Amino acid sequence: MVLLDCGLMFPEPDMPGVDLVLPDFTWLRENAARIEACILTHGHEDHVGALSFLLRELSFPLYGSELTLGLARSRIEEAGLLDRTQLIAVDDGERRRIGPFDVEFLPVTHSVPHGFATAFHTPQGVILHSGDWKLDLTPVDGRVTDLARIGGIADEEGVRLLLSDSTNAEEAGHSRSERTVGEVLRDLFAGARGQRVIAACFASHIHRIQQIADAALEHGRVVATLGLSMRRNVRLARDMGLLRIPEDRLFDIADLGDIAPERVCVISTGSQGEPMSALALMAHGENRWIKVGPGDTVILSSHPIPGNENSVGKVIDGLHRVGADVVHSGLAAVHVSGHAMQEELKTLLSIADPEWFVPVHGEHRHLVHHGRLAVAMGLDEDHILVCDDGDQLELSDGGLRKLEPVPAGYLYVDGVVGDVGHGVLRDRRVLAEEGVVVVVVGVDVRSGEVISGPEIITRGWVHAPEAEDLLEEARARVVAGLAEADDTDPETLKRHARRALGAFVHERTRRRPMIVPVVMEA
Repeated sequence: MVLLDCGLMFPEPDMPGVDLVLPDFTWLRENAARIEACILTHGHEDHVGALSFLLRELSFPLYGSELTLGLARSRIEEAGLLDRTQLIAVDDGERRRIGPFDVEFLPVTHSVPHGFATAFHTPQGVILHSGDWKLDLTPVDGRVTDLARIGGIADEEGVRLLLSDSTNAEEAGHSRSERTVGEVLRDLFAGARGQRVIAACFASHIHRIQQIADAALEHGRVVATLGLSMRRNVRLARDMGLLRIPEDRLFDIADLGDIAPERVCVISTGSQGEPMSALALMAHGENRWIKVGPGDTVILSSHPIPGNENSVGKVIDGLHRVGADVVHSGLAAVHVSGHAMQEELKTLLSIADPEWFVPVHGEHRHLVHHGRLAVAMGLDEDHILVCDDGDQLELSDGGLRKLEPVPAGYLYVDGVVGDVGHGVLRDRRVLAEEGVVVVVVGVDVRSGEVISGPEIITRGWVHAPEAEDLLEEARARVVAGLAEADDTDPETLKRHARRALGAFVHERTRRRPMIVPVVMEA
């Protein structure tokens, strides 16, 4: 076995208290002895972020570009797990033997530099995985998606199976070049003379950081970084020669000294509205380094990830409240997608000309739309498989077919891995939406007589000081429910108390809070 990426998800709004969402590693643990390596296509968290959790249980080498390994290394090192792996850098176009696998690494353009498509040369033909990619003919670093080599593979050996990024399969046309953002940024900096500029973007988007820095330097500003991941990634990219900012123009936020604000550009984390990020703290006036106000222009050079729209909106509101000018992707073209759109996806399908096709990387609707694009490009519909997480595919002389699925659910992380199961998450949703009502009652176990209480404690159902009459009725209903019990066993009494109180609460308020009965024996 070889793994292709090992990423995580960020929690949805209906996952209260969850910090991160990991894949279920059960099947990998069961097959640990078979794992030869993990190939990393690029350095985004949804592709490398779970390594610092999986390496606690398993040990295997990592293959990827030098930058991708550098971005992954920091999290692995923080977790104290570097001794559990070996970092093996590969170059564009390199072909490697990894265990029994013959793997070729093809350069692709994405929103983080040095991503790869991966071609597996197998006895069943070439299996090509696109990674996250787009067609950008004028990328900032000049490193384009290697369509020529993909075409060469198609002509020489043929592509037996293509797995391709579906993120933008619903979006018509072509994605814009990253360089177009640079032009917009230069215009924004020109219009912000006399103001401090604060630009927020993903810390892994080295090309965007370069273009923000270029615009700042062109207008006589110094550049300061804000946020741990931003500072760390800028240092890594400069050490590797991927980011060009003169030493005398690059400052840490703490070292700006008496430099006039209008000569400063701050490049910050927090473009997704994360609650404790540098930008969110600025919006609330709580950032220790910067107090934002009139005279500041804030540029959010990103687009909200689905699910983060409310968080980003709150940060934008907060920045406006303190008097800053805010520019975001809804007002100016300060962001472009790193994923191919329909015409680019069709171009890859045309050049690769696969026998079989599996759309990957997207919600189910994106996979379906990508499958329809493949049909439009002449691929037989019965040679396209739209899969769910956990599906196993077998490629043989007879073609591609699905086998029995393997476990592939989610593992919710709240402080400690595996701390939150589906049951706990369901309880949290009930508590968040409906509240909790606790009834405490003392009962004589011999006679079943209520000797103390019932006392009713409520959080999130009604405010007790303002609902004393309602709570008194609830107490009476619990006593009546206990009187109907045909046994003085504590579990039986709890069941009757829960049923009686639950029925009363729903009858009077049409709500269904969590009911927690506590029976004390005397």
